[in-house]
Amino acid sequence: MPGRPNVATQRSAIRTAVVWEALSALLDSSPLEVLDVGGGTGGFAVRVAEQGHRVTVVDPSPDALATLGRRSEESAVADRITAVQGELATVPELLGRDSVDVVLCHGVLEVVDDPATAVAGITEVLRPGGGLSLLVGQRHAAVVARAMAGHFGQALELLTATSPAADEAPHRFTSDEVTALLTDAGFGGITLHAVRVFADLVPGALVDLEPGAAEALAELEHAVADRPEYLPLATQLHALARLG
Repeated sequence: MPGRPNVATQRSAIRTAVVWEALSALLDSSPLEVLDVGGGTGGFAVRVAEQGHRVTVVDPSPDALATLGRRSEESAVADRITAVQGELATVPELLGRDSVDVVLCHGVLEVVDDPATAVAGITEVLRPGGGLSLLVGQRHAAVVARAMAGHFGQALELLTATSPAADEAPHRFTSDEVTALLTDAGFGGITLHAVRVFADLVPGALVDLEPGAAEALAELEHAVADRPEYLPLATQLHALARLG
């Protein structure tokens, strides 16, 4: 009799399934030179390398990079993954101009000092026509989460912030702000996806214990990912764009 799926793995799969499906549009040829900024322990990098691409992971944490090394060895893709200690601000000097075909920037813009400058740095290392996968926290969902937790003052401050560069930590973005940020940096062909619309609202016990609930929830997340009316409800926004 097969065992129950690992709960943490199951939840992670639900939360990232929409991103992986969208990424297929960028990773449609092989091999590509891929940069994973803030890729940490290799949650995306290892799987991308398993698809035949060469991946450079830039992350400030030596412990995370050590874990990445172990995971890449266990998955037999160590020859296709390069770990570099550094931050998004140092990427242009670490890799050089026009050096990669695809950049993954997931959960990084929230913690940089200036998101616009950070995105400009990405354009320096991307080759013309190169692709960007950007994943950021969404402002409206963060407002709701703070209000539901009883932090009404924080919710109001976040609601009235005028831009993602405002004095907030971490930064949160609306869909319009993401589009403007990428357009100003020279990206085109921008598509947005709603990520974790329901996954963070549904009680974990229901998903973990109710037979078939995890699969049904994942299907529901996919169903609303491309519907613009659900972007303001998503915990995260995922953007795909091409440079130039």
